Amino acid sequence: MLYTAEVLTIGNELLTGRTVNTNASHIASRLTVMGFSVRRITVIGDDLDEISNAIREILARSPTIVVVSGGLGPTYDDLTAEGLAKGLNRPLVMNDEALKELREKYEAKGLPLTQERLKMALLPEGAKPIRNEAGIAPGFTLNVNGTDIVVTPGVPKEMENVLESFLNRLARRPPVHYYEESFLVKGVMESALAPHVKSVVKETGVYIKTHPKGHETREPYLEIQIAYSGENAERVRDTVRRVNERVKAIVRELGGTILERVENSQ
Repeated sequence: MLYTAEVLTIGNELLTGRTVNTNASHIASRLTVMGFSVRRITVIGDDLDEISNAIREILARSPTIVVVSGGLGPTYDDLTAEGLAKGLNRPLVMNDEALKELREKYEAKGLPLTQERLKMALLPEGAKPIRNEAGIAPGFTLNVNGTDIVVTPGVPKEMENVLESFLNRLARRPPVHYYEESFLVKGVMESALAPHVKSVVKETGVYIKTHPKGHETREPYLEIQIAYSGENAERVRDTVRRVNERVKAIVRELGGTILERVENSQ
């Protein structure tokens, strides 16, 4: 069974370029290492119709998991919860557990629960809050027709806190192990290495990606990524390492210099 995932990041600042979308890369990387196949990353603005349409489109593809980030705060343009409720045809309701969390946090500071602060406890009906230990606005999760949806704040440290809390208790985890290695190469053009990479991928089924870091003809400089996943962790690791050594041998035959290696596994 293939465990698929999609990422939806929300915020006008992402579309204007004011904020670099580091959340999307972190979420995608985290899901990939866990064994999910991330199929799409969608970025939209703070707009009710955009949010509701986006979640409908994503759910129509029936991914295993959807991670949504951004738009859970107290301001007028934090519309994610309302947009999801609209897209799911569910009412937006005051969630007692989320309200309790907010009350605890604001009362600890001697602050009242204003209308803006109460807004952060309004969640789609059926949503289960996830405590935000790095900030104020609770995240939340719900399952729709077999798809797990988790919604996190947009502030990176808060996103990571809520996401990890969700992933740690996720019941449907891919029964696979992911492992990758990468190394840097100088002196070999990507186009010269391409036919060799194609041949190795076709033969082994291992994912190999060349990432150009320099100029193709003047100063060729590549990062080569080799990744694989499977049910047996030892076999996965051995497969990647065998392919790694094979690609390195090809690089040396082509006159390249190998600089370093990076590992990433789950």
